Amino acid sequence: MTIIIDRTRERAAPAGPVSVAERQREKAKPKGLYQARVPIYPKLVHGPWRWLKWVLLIAMLAIYYITPWIRWERPGALPDQAVLVDFAGGRFYFFMIQLWPQEVYFITGLLVMAALTLFLVTALFGRLWCGYACPQTVWTDLYIYIERMFEGDRNARMRLDAAPMSFNKLWRKGGKHAVWIGVAFGTGGAWIFYFHDAPQLIRTFWVGTAPMTAYVSCAILTFTTYVFAGHMREQVCIYMCPWPRIQGAMLDDQSFQVTYRADRGEPRGPHKKAESWDGRGDCIDCNQCVVACPMGIDIRNGAQLECINCALCIDACDEIMDRVERPRGLIAYDTDAAVAARCAGQKPKHKLIRPRTLYYAGALVLVSGLMIQGFRTREVIDVHVLRDRNPAYVQLQDGAVRNGYTLKIANRSFETATIEIRYSGVRGAALNSPGQSGTDPLVVRVEPNRVTPLRLFVTAPAVTVDAAEGGSQDTAFEILSSERTQLVPTAFDYGRSQ
Repeated sequence: MTIIIDRTRERAAPAGPVSVAERQREKAKPKGLYQARVPIYPKLVHGPWRWLKWVLLIAMLAIYYITPWIRWERPGALPDQAVLVDFAGGRFYFFMIQLWPQEVYFITGLLVMAALTLFLVTALFGRLWCGYACPQTVWTDLYIYIERMFEGDRNARMRLDAAPMSFNKLWRKGGKHAVWIGVAFGTGGAWIFYFHDAPQLIRTFWVGTAPMTAYVSCAILTFTTYVFAGHMREQVCIYMCPWPRIQGAMLDDQSFQVTYRADRGEPRGPHKKAESWDGRGDCIDCNQCVVACPMGIDIRNGAQLECINCALCIDACDEIMDRVERPRGLIAYDTDAAVAARCAGQKPKHKLIRPRTLYYAGALVLVSGLMIQGFRTREVIDVHVLRDRNPAYVQLQDGAVRNGYTLKIANRSFETATIEIRYSGVRGAALNSPGQSGTDPLVVRVEPNRVTPLRLFVTAPAVTVDAAEGGSQDTAFEILSSERTQLVPTAFDYGRSQ
């Protein structure tokens, strides 16, 4: 006799009342090719890690919103904004530092340093960036806080979503989204202040005379902030961000991560107050770590791609451990090697210094040293020489030969600089500039924060020309400033074949 079990038929709806959670799961069942997003309702927890996240959230939001308004006095018509990316002027200002487009390698160096720091921190302590400092995490945390202000904590939000539309639901949902859009607009508005003078832009923005790029950038960032932090949330981390997949190459069994200590928690199960703890673990299977997780995962299943190491599950678990009078730390920052050692009855050992951390630290020190050396030897007065090509030389009536040059003198300081220019390599050469008297040395004043072109002529006397053995000779301009002396190589063409 053959028994056929048809698993494709839908089961009958359970009799009796259906919980809010069950209704939410039914709504999230896939109805097509892709599964619909299952809403996550993280519960508010209290504890040291939650307070640390609040402190960092306030600090980083304050830095983001306040930085464009910090003033830094600079001479003349230069902008007085401490941090400014000035595309129109081709400058990046950071307090006393200014970078020119030709110095983009400094920006590259800073990005490499940031990446190496992130690699080192990840190898040591897991995804701290994701859990505490990532903009997606910070703004999502802020949006969830606003959501709680209007709709309440986890259970209240679930009941409100499952309830039919009413005036109470309408004003709570409408108020929440209005504040979300306001925060998103403030985020986009603060971003554009990094690229324009903030006091001036805020006046022109509201009257419609600001640059079009300001309106477009503000609109794009407003939209993305509202969508990513308000609606997509954990989906950005799971499906859009490449870092969860990259960080797997930097972690090992000695990396500190948010870890469920299975050696202490298993076997798990419900526990009554009068029962003994002998022969069982400390985990009472309350699922508080799950409902507190903003990613909706169960940390007891081990390390997972979705886990951002925010440690909220630690606070939730510690609160339960206090209630059942068990030691805290069932979920804690720990290493897989330590858990395995305790399971084997051995003493755990933590190794912060290991090959991969040494590699990252060494590379970080090397790049940092190169950056410091680059800033230390950075030329405040930078000179480039362009030699005339057509004609390459001019034969004068008395037999002398004259070459023409154009010097591009970049003054990267905020003050007017006075430099002396000498020419070496041609015996008896005369140096002069049209419209200026004097020859060697030639004194020139260079305006701050700009490139000054200077036209120069070098004339070799007939005696030197007659004694020349070749058609050209390597020469140099010697630039003397208050900072240092530099030689800028060039050549002199005698107009004679070798």
